[in-house]
Amino acid sequence: MHSVRALVAKSGAVLLASTMLCSTGAAFAQQANSNNDDDIVVTASKREQNLQDVPMAITALGTEKLNELQVKEFQDVVKFLPSVTIQTLGPGFSQVYFRGVASGENANHSASLPTVGTYLDEMPITTIQGALDIHAYDLARVEALAGPQGTLYGASSMAGTIKLVTNKPDTSGTYGSAGLELNSVAHGDIGGVAEGFINAKISDSAALRLVGWYRHDGGYIDNIAGSRVYPSLEAEQGTAAATQDNAAYVKDDYNDVDTYGARLALGIDLDDDWTLRPTVMGQIQNADGSFAQERSTAVTRDLQTVQYNPERSEDKWIQAALTIEGKLGNWDLTVTGGHLRRKTVVDSDYSDYAYFYDALYGYGVYFYDNNGDLVSPNQYIHGIDRYKKSFFEARIASPADARVRFIGGVFWQRQSHNIEQHYIIDDIADAITVTGTDSDIWLTKQLRIDRDYAAFGELSFDITDRLTITGGGRLYKFDNSLVGFFGYSAGYSSRTGEAACFAGPEVSGSPCTNLDKSTSDTDFIPKVNLTYKVNDDVLVYGTFSRGFRPGGINRRGTLPPYGPDTLDNYEIGWKTSFGPVRFNGAIYQEDWNNIQLSFLGANGLTEIRNAGIARIRGIEADLSFRQGGFSLSLGGSYNDAEIRKDFCKIANPEFDCTIDADLDGSGAIDASNEENETLAPAGTQLPVTAKFKGNAVARYDFPVSGFDGHIQFAVNYIGKRRSDLRTYENAIVGDFDAYTTADISVGVKGDDWSAELFATNLFDSRGVVNSAVQCGESICGDPDGISSTGGVFYDNVIRPRLIGLKVSKDF
Repeated sequence: MHSVRALVAKSGAVLLASTMLCSTGAAFAQQANSNNDDDIVVTASKREQNLQDVPMAITALGTEKLNELQVKEFQDVVKFLPSVTIQTLGPGFSQVYFRGVASGENANHSASLPTVGTYLDEMPITTIQGALDIHAYDLARVEALAGPQGTLYGASSMAGTIKLVTNKPDTSGTYGSAGLELNSVAHGDIGGVAEGFINAKISDSAALRLVGWYRHDGGYIDNIAGSRVYPSLEAEQGTAAATQDNAAYVKDDYNDVDTYGARLALGIDLDDDWTLRPTVMGQIQNADGSFAQERSTAVTRDLQTVQYNPERSEDKWIQAALTIEGKLGNWDLTVTGGHLRRKTVVDSDYSDYAYFYDALYGYGVYFYDNNGDLVSPNQYIHGIDRYKKSFFEARIASPADARVRFIGGVFWQRQSHNIEQHYIIDDIADAITVTGTDSDIWLTKQLRIDRDYAAFGELSFDITDRLTITGGGRLYKFDNSLVGFFGYSAGYSSRTGEAACFAGPEVSGSPCTNLDKSTSDTDFIPKVNLTYKVNDDVLVYGTFSRGFRPGGINRRGTLPPYGPDTLDNYEIGWKTSFGPVRFNGAIYQEDWNNIQLSFLGANGLTEIRNAGIARIRGIEADLSFRQGGFSLSLGGSYNDAEIRKDFCKIANPEFDCTIDADLDGSGAIDASNEENETLAPAGTQLPVTAKFKGNAVARYDFPVSGFDGHIQFAVNYIGKRRSDLRTYENAIVGDFDAYTTADISVGVKGDDWSAELFATNLFDSRGVVNSAVQCGESICGDPDGISSTGGVFYDNVIRPRLIGLKVSKDF
């Protein structure tokens, strides 16, 4: 059973999303105080440093800049980050990529970990399938590190790391702020935001910070009326009995979202050297409908779809963390730990799968009730995914002003994913129902556990006052397992599902066990950096760094585990400031080895294997100018990302599809080699990421009647992208066209209040960020959706034009 579009339901939390932000490359710095970018302090290297002194490609955006850019969710900010690309299926289900490191992963629950790690303060919050979707409010800054960050941040920071740094409790006084926003989305409904915080001084050594938010996003996708006739039912019972319609679910603007949450943080200074910071944070996000427009003859215009079953998602999580900072002599000690629990509930329409397989193969004739009468093969999915994540890190750092500097520590992490996915056909016979369920034709009930252990360190030596060499490494071990059940009942399939069960540990809620495997590995990754400060305003650096992603288990038990993949980065960068002009950039080559490539195999099950190598060559730069009240920033990146060896249908260690391969897995070589076709030849561009992406932001601040006024205009461009690495599938789905968006805002600010009128996506672009089909592109994927057996494609587009008014008041 499979679905590209229905992966949300199938995986529960399909794709990574952090509603906050990620990185551009070369040091595109913005500060919370937008009037001065020169003194922003970051902790990207796990010690406080001026951004312009950190020899790596890093972005730092502060609270005020996020507010100026109208950031509410991840898509809002990615457009300003030239080295970052996003794929999304809706709120909470997004995947981000740095510098073109993307192979078209479908992020199934039993698939690879993300290539980008996300941290909330000191805690990694990337669950097995993605990061938390946090509403963007009261952040001190967001630090985004491009390129491999494996030395200090470890697993799943192979391509980059995102750090969301919250505002800490402040003992200087009691104060707060509150804000309101009212907005309207084109072709859709009304939305709004209410948010606020209070910082309460308890004593000279303790303070409390309470933050809360509520956001309603108006819908803009219409579920229009439609009907279809199931061929197998029509042949047996006539057209009337075989006709399915969606009258009960027709609704305009049906994809609205409600997001609300809070954060409570306590800061306690035990003395001049030791500080405790416990924090609790949680959020609930409820989304109705789906977030894709349908590409078929059933719809009459953009932003329409035809769905036959309820669709919704609920994402709830709570996170608690404690950080202790202190001194051991003149060395800094940081001990931190935390625990995260997340639960997602997803209902998804899966009727396309039922209809098109019925039309192609007559699959519906096998669906009958206890009386032996045929039932409608209409299918829907109910998914419940539960995550738990615990971590611990302890590290020490020598004095930052010493000629020889060291930072190092130990790290432990355990994350589990309890997977429960019901594929339901109402009223089917008990004989073909998965044991223990009400009406499941298919059940996935598995427990996945990923464990990480590491020791890490970096040592820097000032060769001269201007020349510094840094070496680092991370010794790591991962131990990952997957156990449980997937498949049909024994009455429906004599080979898979219950028929393939064996004696073993059972996951609660499963009928039996047909998968129980684990994989582990230990290795070391290095980093070397050479930095030269030409003068106080010019820095150049060269870096070799490596990132890695742990291996894992294929859910089809007959397939072997997949191993780790690595990314080697060779980078030369510069950071310069010349009065009102700042120019930063980087040139790099990244070699991606043993790529964990995921694709839909037999029965539509995700399969992963280490398939080949890729090379990314790129350049990224930003240029900014500020004089008086006028500021201008330009950013862009060019990434030439391609595979270097043929991608073959049958795994082959020689990476040459013309070489005879073991086609049946028996260990014997089949000299005919007829089945080992080339799925993507060497030189094929990696999917998802455009070769060129760029943006420009111009802002003018000016006095008006004793207040501070401003006007801001932004434009963003993303080029053409492949939808799939494989040649055949990419031809079916089609490339994603280039698109441009523009934003504008005008506002006024007093001493303790502000008001702003804004519009995002001013010209109402329909940029596509993801496309999918339920039945699998190569099986029933007619891109026009017009034949009787053609699949329906769903294109996730950026949000239409949004016009809003927001006001805030400080107290």
